[in-house]
Amino acid sequence: MGEEGQNYTAFNSRSLVEMVGNVTDEALKATKIKQFLSVLAGRFFNWTGRKSLFTLHLGIKCCAIEMAASATPRFDAERFGVIFRSSPRQSDVLLVNGPVTKKFADPIVRLWEQMPEPKYCIAMGECAISGGPYFQSYNILEGVDTVIPVDVYIPGCPPRPEALIDGFGKLREKIIRIGGVPSQERSDDKPIIIGDE
Repeated sequence: MGEEGQNYTAFNSRSLVEMVGNVTDEALKATKIKQFLSVLAGRFFNWTGRKSLFTLHLGIKCCAIEMAASATPRFDAERFGVIFRSSPRQSDVLLVNGPVTKKFADPIVRLWEQMPEPKYCIAMGECAISGGPYFQSYNILEGVDTVIPVDVYIPGCPPRPEALIDGFGKLREKIIRIGGVPSQERSDDKPIIIGDE
């Protein structure tokens, strides 16, 4: 018999899972299987992340027509693993294609912050890169990179759908090179400019 007032039901399922997890963790560390599984899982997630780029599209102005054209059967961006989404919580890539006004800067930052890590940004067109024809206007930002970090620049007014697909290819190469590094830790990484080879 146990001591007076001792609660034997306190050893619940959560405690059992923690105990089994600790024992299993120590066994995996001792046999080096944990390190192998970590490397294998990291490579698998890197492969899946670059093969299916879920893109949050922002159809701000005329570049949105070229973005939509890249998803049509003629160019078919989906065969390259580019799937356009309308929810930031299910997206890997923020595609900004149009001038960013000072009033619209806060919603873009909010969308960027809602996206899960690792996340990437593509600035498509002169308006998103530098303000375009609205350069040094009173209410247009001089590029989206003033509020969020940009990984790939696709110049043009507007850029062709082939250039957008090429930009996704260059982003894929960057993901292979850097892996799943969060966006805050990539501050020293240089952005890619399409056509600047």
